[in-house]
Amino acid sequence: MFNSIAGRVTEKSADSICVETGGVEWSMTIPATDLGLFETGKNARVFTWLYHKEDAMKLYGFASEKRRATFLELLKVEGIGPRGAVKIMSGIDQEQLETALETEDLSRLEAVPGLGKKTAQKMLLALKGKLHFDSGGAKAAGVYGELAEALAGMGYEKRAAAEVLAQLEKTLDQKLGGKEREQELFRQAIVALSSGA
Repeated sequence: MFNSIAGRVTEKSADSICVETGGVEWSMTIPATDLGLFETGKNARVFTWLYHKEDAMKLYGFASEKRRATFLELLKVEGIGPRGAVKIMSGIDQEQLETALETEDLSRLEAVPGLGKKTAQKMLLALKGKLHFDSGGAKAAGVYGELAEALAGMGYEKRAAAEVLAQLEKTLDQKLGGKEREQELFRQAIVALSSGA
């Protein structure tokens, strides 16, 4: 129904944001970790999700499509509702959440306020490999993202594969191009990952 709302930020609180657009002021519940990206009085685009039940409607807002996607993935975990998902996202930033899930760091997840051991375990089972890294060496740029996926399909850890691809890409013969370059990169990545590099 709503993808995003763009307008002027009129108000911020500990867990919500108000945005005015077209003469209408929208109030949205938002993770605390996203709040700092919005400034009162400035224009902003907030990605939204509408919670609708017979007796209630509530609008949730996020700083990016990725943050909204993370929220929606959390909703798939048994025992986590919209309020719980926002609370989790408020207690841990995106990169830390992704890292904890990829490395199966149960103790880090349990440290998130309001997240117990059982729910943390359910999150690991349901979300490992579902949230993708998007900074640093965590994923290879451009077409190399597909190579990381292919390597993950062969049983290698996706994050490690992406990091190896990013490193190898810098040293690869610049004369190679197109498909030949991809094939050589893929071959070298398998060798590096197999040797534990």
